[in-house]
Amino acid sequence: MPTRRFLLLGALSLAACASTPPMPAGPTTPLTLDQAFVGRQTGRGVFRIYLTGAERRFTARLNGRLSRQGTRLTVVEDFTYDDGEENRLTWVFDRNGPGRWTGRREDTVGMATVIEENGSIRLAYTADFMSPSGVNRLGFADIIYRTADGLIVNDAVVSRSGFPVGSVRFEIGG
Repeated sequence: MPTRRFLLLGALSLAACASTPPMPAGPTTPLTLDQAFVGRQTGRGVFRIYLTGAERRFTARLNGRLSRQGTRLTVVEDFTYDDGEENRLTWVFDRNGPGRWTGRREDTVGMATVIEENGSIRLAYTADFMSPSGVNRLGFADIIYRTADGLIVNDAVVSRSGFPVGSVRFEIGG
């Protein structure tokens, strides 16, 4: 029993260290939040649960528009999951200065923070998701970047109560 407890604590400690996605390994081209999400686009994604290996795949149609002043970005996301479920969520981001934004969506708890740095975008937020067992509060730590061939990639680590429980990979265009 003590060995199992040690292994579990060790695994949880390692998982806690992996709470943000790593920077992309290959070459990228600079990207800002408005460059990534203004206009109509479609992407494919997958949500993976670490413990079980279960996956949930989805397609998202995005429609983003920037205010005339360039200070507010609104992105409507229409999700269609492979099991037929559909969902619409809308992000509203406000520019707070060079390379800095805050945002909200219908399911977020508090404000999301966005930092554009080194040609990529870091997005962090907490959201409440409905499941058959009730509401699950999940944390998201995303990195969004553009590959050399033009593909926009959003990699996220999903956590619950501070421990990584899954990941999301979403790819647009290319």
